[in-house]
Amino acid sequence: MPKGNVKSGTKRRRVVTSPGGKQVTHYIKRNHALTQCAKCGNPLLGVPRRDSLKVLKVPRSKRVPHRPYGGVLCSKCSKEFIKLGEVVENV
Repeated sequence: MPKGNVKSGTKRRRVVTSPGGKQVTHYIKRNHALTQCAKCGNPLLGVPRRDSLKVLKVPRSKRVPHRPYGGVLCSKCSKEFIKLGEVVENV
C-alpha cells in the first residue's frame, strides 16, 4: 500500500524492475514551473527552477540576475522599461 502523499497525482510514477526481478513503482517529483516575465510572459533566464524553500538554500548571487528588475522582468522588457519609463502593471 503506498503512502498517503504519493496517492495523489503530485508525483510521477515510473515502474522499475528491481535486481530480484520484481516490478517496483518509483515515485518521482515533478519539475517546477519556469518563472515568467511580468510584462511579456516569456520565461526568465538565470532564475533557478526550484521551489521557494530550495531557492533559499542557493547562494544569493545565483538566485536572480543582478540588474534592475532582475527576476521580475526579462532583459528585453527591463531595457524598454528603463529607456522609455513605461509603467508595468504587475511589478
